Amino acid sequence: QLQLVESGGGLVQAGGSLRLSCVASGFTLESYSIGWFRQAPGKEREWVSCIWRSGGLTEYADAVKGRFTLSRDNVKNTVTLQLNSLKPEDTAIYYCAAMQSWYCTRTWTDYGYWGQGTQVTVSS
Repeated sequence: QLQLVESGGGLVQAGGSLRLSCVASGFTLESYSIGWFRQAPGKEREWVSCIWRSGGLTEYADAVKGRFTLSRDNVKNTVTLQLNSLKPEDTAIYYCAAMQSWYCTRTWTDYGYWGQGTQVTVSS
């Protein structure tokens, strides 16, 4: 059974940091491009970042560029999203997702596998 599990969310003050992890089971993350999305209450799901299967190229939304860093550890079958300089507007449920492609996209419907999400709350 293919499964993604996120962890690392929590409550942090503005300016703080969190490290989100996405662990895969039942399949090898190395064969997939991985995206991170977030959804705040009453808002649309928003693309945050993604990493290509091929070459490990990373992409970031303008809202998080320079503050978030995405990386992958193929040995641990894990993708990590480091969140720094957090702002209250970063508050959301964060989801990792996998797509079986050498490139990643910013469209959530392109991703076939999803985790259950992890809550990030940033207080002002």
